[in-house]
Amino acid sequence: MPGVPLTNEQRFALIQKYIERMPSLSTTVTKVLEVCNRPSTSANDLNRVIALDPVLTGQVLKLINSAYYSLPNQISSLTRAIIMLGINTVKNLALSTAVLGSMGRQDSFRSLSMDAFWTHSLCVGVLAKALAGLKKIPGMMQEEFFVAGLLHDLGKIPLNNCFAEEYRQALELSTIEQGSLPKAEEIMLGFDHGHAGKMIADKWQLSQALTELLRFHHSPENASPNNRQLISVVALANAYANLFDVGSAGDRFPDTSRVDELLLQVGLKWHDLSSLHAVVEQEIEKAQVFLQIAREAA
Repeated sequence: MPGVPLTNEQRFALIQKYIERMPSLSTTVTKVLEVCNRPSTSANDLNRVIALDPVLTGQVLKLINSAYYSLPNQISSLTRAIIMLGINTVKNLALSTAVLGSMGRQDSFRSLSMDAFWTHSLCVGVLAKALAGLKKIPGMMQEEFFVAGLLHDLGKIPLNNCFAEEYRQALELSTIEQGSLPKAEEIMLGFDHGHAGKMIADKWQLSQALTELLRFHHSPENASPNNRQLISVVALANAYANLFDVGSAGDRFPDTSRVDELLLQVGLKWHDLSSLHAVVEQEIEKAQVFLQIAREAA
C-alpha cells in the first residue's frame, strides 16, 4: 500500500539492489588492479595495459603534469609518467578516478551537498597521507592513505540517493542530538554507511584494506590487525575534518572522546595533527585535480 513505511529489512534489500545495479569498474581499471597486484609487475607491464585506453592514458599524463606533483618539465611519455609516479600511484589514480567518475556526479547527491562532501573527502585523504608521512611510512605507500581517505565515505552516497527523506531526517537527528551520524543512520534506516560501503567494495572487488576501511572507519578496532593502522589514520583524519568543518559529509558532531583514543592508536600527539593545518589547506587545492580528471572522464 502507498504510504506504508518501509521496514529496515526492506530498506536493506533496496540498497543492495541499488548497489548491484551500479556500473562495474571498467575492464581496463580491473586489469590495472590485477596487474598491479602481481609482485613482479613492471612499469612496462602497466604501460601495455594503459596504452590501450586513451582516456586513462590522458588521465595519467594530466596528473603527472598537475600542481599535485609540481614537476619542472612537462612529461609527454606514458612510460616515463608511470616510472615517475610509480606503479602504486598509477593504480590508485585509476581506481580513484573510476570511482569518482561513477559516483561523484551531481545526480548522486540528494540530501548531501556534493561540493561540501568532496571537500571533506579530499581533506581526509590529504591529511591521512600527511599523517602517514609523519609515521615514516614509505612514500610509495602514502598514496594508499590518500585514496583510502578520499573514498572512506562512499557508503553515504547510495543512502542519501535511495532514501533522501530518511537521510535528511538522520542528518537533522544527529544535529538535534549533537550525536554522530552513523548512530542517526542506524535509527532512521536500520544500518549505517559503513554497511553500504562494504557492499560497494564487494561489488567492485576492492582490496581487503579498502573493504575494511569503508566498513570500519568509525570503529578501527574491529578491523583486522594488518589494516588497523591505515584505518585508524583515516579515522583520525576524518575526526579532524569534522572538528574543523573542512567541507561536510553530514557528520557535524563527531565523538570527540574518540580523538584521544585514535591519537593513541596511531601513535601521534594532537600537536602533530594541528601543525599540519596550513599544509592540508594547500594540498586540498592541489588534490582537486583528482575530481577534475574524474568529472572530465564521466
